[in-house]
Amino acid sequence: MGQIMAVVATEANRQTVAGGAPIFIADDANHQQQVAFKLEKILDAAAHDLENGIVILVKH
Repeated sequence: MGQIMAVVATEANRQTVAGGAPIFIADDANHQQQVAFKLEKILDAAAHDLENGIVILVKH
């Protein structure tokens, strides 16, 4: 089973995320994709777009 390493949400979805993983807030969807891509490489994790304005990074 994987472990959630980080969450990247857009500013509009700021209130919908909480929990134990680090949460990064992006200005818009483009910025969100940029942040998720960089974190994916840094954390050696897989980015999964939940298609609701939230991307999670999971270490498998």
